[in-house]
Amino acid sequence: MNSHISELDIYDFDKTIVPFDSGSLFCVYAMLHYPKAIRNLPRMFFAAVKYLKHNDLTAMKSDIFCFIRDIPVEKAAKKFWDKYEKYIYPWAKKENRERYSVMISASPEFLIREVAGRIEIDDYFCTQHDADGKIIGINCHDREKVRLFKEKYDGTQVVSVYSDSIENDKYIFSLAKNCYHTVKGKKIPFRYEDKYKNDKI
Repeated sequence: MNSHISELDIYDFDKTIVPFDSGSLFCVYAMLHYPKAIRNLPRMFFAAVKYLKHNDLTAMKSDIFCFIRDIPVEKAAKKFWDKYEKYIYPWAKKENRERYSVMISASPEFLIREVAGRIEIDDYFCTQHDADGKIIGINCHDREKVRLFKEKYDGTQVVSVYSDSIENDKYIFSLAKNCYHTVKGKKIPFRYEDKYKNDKI
């Protein structure tokens, strides 16, 4: 438990704080701005095809992000957010957040690190990739979000959780007193018991 934090809020990132999937958009951005990255397109395509057969998200994303070995990642991430930071919803910015805030995202750490600094989020968890794009550990998704969160904040009161995905983020929603489904930048409150009454965690 992080003993000096008594209460906090959890935020998903993609399609929650921003209106797009940042990892997917960054792939397109990299292909357009770093021609050397284009050589990885066949591998990326076959990774998507394999995912349809095996449903292994960690393996797919390890192949999809193989192109980062061919680009200056930190510089590219900075330039990417120079262009897309303006799309961050105002309610997610520091001056509009009510309490200590933790962002949990399946997006790559090299993207999240840059934008987390810009919006001054207090802490974050995300998917780790090595220099060749391979995921270190497993994708920060579903139950993994809760596992990572509890390693550091177990016992801390989660006041609110914000996410665009009712299906994928039921696990982190289960931690909160207040649940908010975000739809096109709007925060829609709901009762966990009502939304997931037939589901088992």
